[in-house]
Amino acid sequence: MASHMARGISRTLVTVAAVKARRGTRFAGYLGATLCASGGVLLYAACSQNVSAAQKVSTIDTSQFMAAPVTDLSDLEKNKEDMKAKMELLIMRIQSEFCKALEGEESSGTKFTVDRWRRHNPSEGGGITCVMQDGETFEKAGVNITVMSAPLSKQLQASMRARGKELPDDKQFTFFAAGISSVIHPRNPHVPTIHFNYRYFEMQDEDGNNKHWWFGGGTDLTPYFLEEDDVRHFHSVLKSSCDRHNPQYYPKYKKWCDDYFFIKFRGERRGVGGIFFDDLEAEKPEDIFGFVQDCAESVVPSYLPLVKKHRQDPVSEAERRWQLLRRGRYVEFNLVYDRGTKFGFATPNARIESILMSLPLHARWEYMHIPEPDSREAKLTEVLKNPKDWV
Repeated sequence: MASHMARGISRTLVTVAAVKARRGTRFAGYLGATLCASGGVLLYAACSQNVSAAQKVSTIDTSQFMAAPVTDLSDLEKNKEDMKAKMELLIMRIQSEFCKALEGEESSGTKFTVDRWRRHNPSEGGGITCVMQDGETFEKAGVNITVMSAPLSKQLQASMRARGKELPDDKQFTFFAAGISSVIHPRNPHVPTIHFNYRYFEMQDEDGNNKHWWFGGGTDLTPYFLEEDDVRHFHSVLKSSCDRHNPQYYPKYKKWCDDYFFIKFRGERRGVGGIFFDDLEAEKPEDIFGFVQDCAESVVPSYLPLVKKHRQDPVSEAERRWQLLRRGRYVEFNLVYDRGTKFGFATPNARIESILMSLPLHARWEYMHIPEPDSREAKLTEVLKNPKDWV
């Protein structure tokens, strides 16, 4: 009990230390704190005077972030033209903008808990996990970023080779990964669940050779009841982001999404899709970074209108039970098929709390449940088994 209390106090201090004065006067700058995370202890001391002084000499504005960046601000400043720094700053901004948009829909005043953590070896990086639970609008909302550099395990090397990466067996590899991952489980079953993930990956051998880099990600929607106008709106926003870069992107990545989020043993998709892509490379990373940025910035306009439209819809007990059954399918996919979950578990010293952030607080499994013919539940199930074009 004492150890649990100590960890709780430590995380509270981390939240206070990492979050600037964005919620009123109660957070007046950064406070010193001791950070206990991911099995290791990191002394995180940053007084408000030092942070203010650092920001005066930095051209990077961190004032709106949910916490201080994982990478030292001086290193980001020095390397801000490097893609690793660009990606970290992008996901920090997207995390903050999305969290604030979600908090704006919480009439209860519920806010995100901000957990800034480090890996066992602090030099390997860490992450910032933002979670909001038991709100009136959102039963569980998680928005997590990870920025890390670590040895590439043999298991992950084998996975990379299976995906076409050339990795000599006699070499040791390190990797850098920066990504944002979010899953939002609303309380009202008439508000869909949304998931998005955008990431950048680099790796090289101990001699600095055999370098590889790529982007991956996507955004997808999982409704509990099919409102076709809502789905068309969601897909239209994503299509617009894709079309600004290449008119072939949306149909290609929409199909990839339908194929990827497939629960094989159920013969159905997890939701009504969106876009999904992986292993995107080009001559210059900047050529893809702009596309990834547009996709990430499309999350709020694709989803928040649906939250506003349905969060106060009346809910029956039967509708709630169906929502919990569909959440069970969500859990099945994430634990059995999801590539990101598997990558997390295959990474040495993985942080289980962040990996399983995507799971809902409540779910349900019933033996041989079959929706009534011609019901709203059956209508949704038909679309999950046979995806359709929405725009």
